Amino acid sequence: MDFSDINAIYINCTLKKSPQESHTSTLMNVSQEILRKENVSFEEIRLIDHDVASGVYPDMTEYGWETDEWPQLYKKIIAADILIIGTPIWLGEKSSETQKLIERLYAMSGKVNDKGQHVFYGKVGGCIITGNEDGIKHCAMGILYSLQHVGYSIPPQADCGWIGKVGPGPSYGDQVWNDEKLNTPVGFDSDFTNRNTTFMTYNLLHLASMLKRYNGYSNYGNSREQWNNGERWNFENPEYR
Repeated sequence: MDFSDINAIYINCTLKKSPQESHTSTLMNVSQEILRKENVSFEEIRLIDHDVASGVYPDMTEYGWETDEWPQLYKKIIAADILIIGTPIWLGEKSSETQKLIERLYAMSGKVNDKGQHVFYGKVGGCIITGNEDGIKHCAMGILYSLQHVGYSIPPQADCGWIGKVGPGPSYGDQVWNDEKLNTPVGFDSDFTNRNTTFMTYNLLHLASMLKRYNGYSNYGNSREQWNNGERWNFENPEYR
């Protein structure tokens, strides 16, 4: 397999500004190492490091905000074949930064690609989740639904994560001493996490590669631009024949 023409962007929605340690970033590194060995270019961005306004419009400076870095970040996101959203779990939910990111992605839903489709058609999405309480599947459900709703394609096993035992405790990658001996960082030896992270990464690569090979989806039956121009393909309401 050759994935060298694929590029990915990881958006880490931790609540910690750089250079604070991010457990989500630590798990992202596992996926990124696979991309590195497969000669896939990638970039990781912490959303909280940027002055991104809240809202559902492409540029919130047009709606009362003094600054908004979203237009610059969007250029990087739309240039990537794969978007991987990373989030910690707080109170069983994805972080507030993750919700902000989803809302800003939704803000671009009025844009179309060169086929007249929603702008994220042909792009692939997944998510990485960390915490020390229950909620991986719950968070993934909301994130992956939101991504497909704005046009991203979701492959099988498009999420991975680590939460350890339910309840307070060490987070992914924490160093723990036991009997005066430093153990393997927490979570690094979890076969479940390692398998799911690997499968997720390769499934994203496979789907992105297939979509790129065929220049995304045909716009037959799914072009917003053509629909607005009166095209209906084989749509017909059987109640009004």
